Amino acid sequence: MEKSLSVKPDDVVDRDREWGLLAEFLSDPDPAMRLGIVSGRRRHGKSYLLQALSEQVGGLYVTAVREEGRLPAIQRFSDAVATHAGLRPGSLRLTDWRDVLSNALDVTARSVHPLLVIDELPYLLQHSPEIPGLLQQLYDERQRGARRGAGPGPRLILCGSAMSVMHELLSGTKPLRGRAVVDLRLGAFDYRDSRDFWQITDPLTALKVHAVLGGAPGYRPVAGRPHPDDGFDAWLTRTLLDPGRAVYSRTETEYLLREDPRITQHTLYYDILTAIANGASTPSKIGAALERPRNAVAHPLGVLESTGYIRREQDILRSKHPVITLADPVIRFNQLVTLPQAAAVEQGFAEQVWRQAAPTFNSKILGPHFEDLARDFTRRYAHPLLPGGLPGLVGTTEVADQAARTKHEVDVIALAAGERPQAPRARIAVLGEAKATAARRGTGDLERLERIRALLTDQGYDTAATTLALYSLHGFYPDLVDLANRRDDLLLVDLPALYGS
Repeated sequence: MEKSLSVKPDDVVDRDREWGLLAEFLSDPDPAMRLGIVSGRRRHGKSYLLQALSEQVGGLYVTAVREEGRLPAIQRFSDAVATHAGLRPGSLRLTDWRDVLSNALDVTARSVHPLLVIDELPYLLQHSPEIPGLLQQLYDERQRGARRGAGPGPRLILCGSAMSVMHELLSGTKPLRGRAVVDLRLGAFDYRDSRDFWQITDPLTALKVHAVLGGAPGYRPVAGRPHPDDGFDAWLTRTLLDPGRAVYSRTETEYLLREDPRITQHTLYYDILTAIANGASTPSKIGAALERPRNAVAHPLGVLESTGYIRREQDILRSKHPVITLADPVIRFNQLVTLPQAAAVEQGFAEQVWRQAAPTFNSKILGPHFEDLARDFTRRYAHPLLPGGLPGLVGTTEVADQAARTKHEVDVIALAAGERPQAPRARIAVLGEAKATAARRGTGDLERLERIRALLTDQGYDTAATTLALYSLHGFYPDLVDLANRRDDLLLVDLPALYGS
């Protein structure tokens, strides 16, 4: 691998694994054509990464435009091919996509690393659905004609933000199925990397910013002033609650939902998102919140899941108990804070709306988000602190307490490595409770976890090596800290520890 390609540019933050994967894809000396797929939600940095990659090797990078029709798109792509070949724009008179794509692949093949990137492919497919079939033909032709020793063949990367469209490219009987060697789904930065990227000093501020924006790096250029460290409340009212900003949560949510062409009944989808944001976590509960039967929300839930806007996870211990949550913090903030008071926000009362929304923010946004990060910490960072090292699957569960006639919700449960979810007698590595309330956590919280551990033991689960974990936004009482210092099965995680301090 050449140094120019193996060394990631300084302005590409994080993404070491992704850059390495793409660099390896380009460095493959095989003379046959190779195909890669890159997908990810808007503002996750796909275009930035691929532009940097293309610039590094002198590739041809072309992006589609949502508002452009078929003929203007063909001409613009033709002009890009001509420019890359050293010709004047307009010198190529190509009339169909096969000619455009074939010429693009031939022109890039003159480079040491022959790269062609087509960004926002779903926009092209709206008016030119034949493109995947044409690419299949060109791909197959460039397999048969490849000669050993002729240098690397064309490397084509298709990219897009409409997640369901991109995922379907390789599914079922689609033309490109079985032809991609890279299927990279670019996620957001994790919460620690996000804090570093934003250069936020205060961990509580970092947590709050992550609770409303998540780790999408594309938000910093449009929401970086004022800086969150100058005051979270002032920053929020001048970004997510400012109708004049590009990151105004109502505008941003509408844009996100327009990314997927299958989302047409916006009112229904907004109602479903609001129900989930308010705590409805199963199809039945979501249907009940909308006063619709469960079957009526099954399809839109499937669409939202495939787009990456909701998560559907299974209870770690109980089968057939799905847990549905919002995956996008911006959408959650919009449904809970902005939309209910949109008229007031757009009349200039953002500060007043934000003050009134404080209880909602704390209970339905900050609290659930802190629980999410506690689970993320357990997956990514807790293993040096656990006797068994890296845990297995991490999630949530409910534990029945027949004697008390109640159920205990468990915020964090991790199985031991190698254990299957919903398996009887599974070994449990971690049982945890995460609280973002103002009070410090004490021995009463520990006693609750000990009770849950005893119940699981009675139900046949292996808890002999289970670590009890308490995650607290505001720390712990001294007597609990003293206990933790004397016990090997107790882990205390406060906000500085969550962020690695």
